[in-house]
Amino acid sequence: MAVKTITVTEDAYAAMKKIKEEHESFSDLFLRVSKRRPLSDFFGILSPEGGAELEKNILEMRRARNKVHTKRVGRVIAELSKAHH
Repeated sequence: MAVKTITVTEDAYAAMKKIKEEHESFSDLFLRVSKRRPLSDFFGILSPEGGAELEKNILEMRRARNKVHTKRVGRVIAELSKAHH
């Protein structure tokens, strides 16, 4: 089996070491965390109440983000208008 040597920061190493299981090599860990899982794997993981609460929180965060974004775009447009006059 071919191998590659990689360089990571101390912080990245510490973060990966925290989630590495005792029996795993770092190669096993990288393969485990890099797997793409189909969305269907997560079906039923939340209760209906938990799903509703998560949806509510996501919508609140989106509204807050959109409000900030709208203000930022307004400031940029105002600055651009000033610069062109």
